[in-house]
Amino acid sequence: MIKVGIVEDNNTLRHSLTNLISHSGDMTCVLSLSNLLNVVSELKKNPADILLMDIGLPNITGIEGVMIVKENFENIELLMFTVFDDDVKIFEAIKAGASGYILKKTPPSEILEAIRILHQGGAPMSPGIARKVIKSFHDSRPGVKDSFNLTTREHEILSSLVDGLSYKKIMEKYFISISTVRTHIRHIYEKLHVNTKAQAVAKMLKR
Repeated sequence: MIKVGIVEDNNTLRHSLTNLISHSGDMTCVLSLSNLLNVVSELKKNPADILLMDIGLPNITGIEGVMIVKENFENIELLMFTVFDDDVKIFEAIKAGASGYILKKTPPSEILEAIRILHQGGAPMSPGIARKVIKSFHDSRPGVKDSFNLTTREHEILSSLVDGLSYKKIMEKYFISISTVRTHIRHIYEKLHVNTKAQAVAKMLKR
């Protein structure tokens, strides 16, 4: 049985979630809280595999709660369950340690499936949330190219320099000649307006 804890300040919704989980057949609700004030002591008494948690909680926010839970219980997986679908809340929750993010409008059967996916090692997200996460990676890839007009290969080689690879290792990694490596690096220096590898790496790291 998957042991699930719930932290939700809406009493009606919390009771509905408790009933949903209790009647799932493969899950049991071990904890039902309206806030995070005593979450550590409660989890010590009632260990959970997964904590289904709102973000907009009173006193201690769900994002703060993720950090508190993760600091005390490394193995508990956090599934955010919220009305918030803005980018800031999503990434704050993920950075804090949440492994899944679903919206409150998610159908009951999909809520249960998200819990199962998380328990199996996945990272469930509502479709709209997943799209925002993917879009953020597309928008930021690669940041240096946007600013300095580096080609994809130049960006790869610059990243390799940051990682500490020698010219010879770069040549072997990308199956190109040493003269081609030098040509790419010369172009990188020109575009970044630097004269040395150290300056190029420093400029990359500042970004």
